This record gives sequence, C-alpha cells and structure tokens, in this order.
Amino acid sequence: METILLNKEQHVATITINRERALNALSTQVLTELDQTLDQVDADRDIYCVIITGAGSKAFVAGADIAEMKDKNAEQAAEYGAFGNAVFRKIETFRCPVIAAVNGFALGGGCELAMSCDIRLASDQAVFGQPEVGLGITPGFGGTQRLARLVGAGIAKEMIYTARNMKADRAYAIGLVNALYPSEELMAAALKMANGIAKNAPIAVANAKRAINDGLQGNMDEGIAIEVKEFGACFDTEDQTYGMTCFLEKAKEKNFANK
Repeated sequence: METILLNKEQHVATITINRERALNALSTQVLTELDQTLDQVDADRDIYCVIITGAGSKAFVAGADIAEMKDKNAEQAAEYGAFGNAVFRKIETFRCPVIAAVNGFALGGGCELAMSCDIRLASDQAVFGQPEVGLGITPGFGGTQRLARLVGAGIAKEMIYTARNMKADRAYAIGLVNALYPSEELMAAALKMANGIAKNAPIAVANAKRAINDGLQGNMDEGIAIEVKEFGACFDTEDQTYGMTCFLEKAKEKNFANK
C-alpha cells in the first residue's frame, strides 16, 4: 500500500490515510487501497475494533482529490461517487465498530468518511465541513444522507448550503462528534476506547451494531423485531454462556473467545 498504513495492536487495527502532503485527500488510489485494507482487516477475525485516522497533524482527510475530479463528465463522476459510497458503506456496515480519530481538517469526503464510522472522536483543533456547493457540486460520498441523520435536517442543510467550515466545539455541540481531546491526547483516547470495546463479547458487539444500523432504517416495530433476532442469536454463542457465568461467579477478568 502506498497511501494506507495498517497497524495492529492486540485486537485493535489502526488504519491511517497516509497522504500527508496532499492533506490526505481521497484520490481513486486512496479509496482503492482503503477498500483493500478493509478487506484485509475483515479477514483477520482477531480484530475486534478499528480506528481510522489521517497522517500528520493538519488533516484527517481534507476532501476528495479536486484535481482528479475536475475534468470528469457526468457519467464518470457518478461512477466515482458510487465507488466512494461503496467504500464508505463498507465501513458503516463493517463487522466490528469503527472509530474515526479526527486529527485535523475533515472536509467534504473527509467529513463523509468520519460520518461513515460508528463513533467520532476529534482533536479540539479539528475542522468539519461540506464545502462542495462552493465548487459547483453536491456532496457525493453520502454527505446529504448521513449528515441529516446525525445532526438533523436543518443543521445539515445549513452546513451544506452555506459551505461553511465548522470548528470542533460546534461539531461537538450539535452531536456530530462524540468527544473532543487535545491533539496530543486524541490517539491515546481512541485506543483506550477501542480496547474497551474489544474487551466485550465481539459477537454481541457486532450484533448490537447491526441491530442499531438496520433498526434505524425502519419504524419502531421493525426495529424491535431486528433487536429480538440479534438478541436471540447471542444465545447460540459460547461467549454468552461464558459471560453470564463470569457475572454469576463475580469473575473480575474476562477473555471472550469470539465464538
């Protein structure tokens, strides 16, 4: 990989967009290598949580590669948007939780990448925005859909229509970001959360993620039916028996088998 770094520590994988000179902009190469890296992580069943971040201190991802997009025709642009959306949808539906550690600019495709993750932790110096209409286009990697679902239609429309950047404290206030940290503490905080998630039963966490994501697509009754299905499925696992036994026996340490 030329544009992606992958690191694994215990049960946590960290994926770093490594195109610092271009502020980690999302070229076709970056998206292709990110897609391949996700498949590599997915194949490693010993990974229970993933962190995505950007190289350097200036940018998470400052957007898509404008130079690459500029001369596309409508058909080529639609294909590019479809590919980016497919990669981000893979993140959104990934088998285990994905945490975005937003260490700087998260603009356009960068904001959309962060929104495809389950949880967003950010540096207090991070900047968010969907500036696409100022370039003569709309968001193309899920921004019109995920932003409205995360912060409400009114604020999403304000961000997209005005194309204004948003500082980290405002992003936190509207619920776009889960928590803010000083820049030097961000990755440690992300790793602490990821390791905390990884200590729990991986199948149960995956089932909970699926229940939340799928349930949000329907009404409450449909969501409850999905929850009941995922809840019941946990009782076919060794981890359920082990976890409940540990609770009843007041065991202080647990080591789930992911079975």
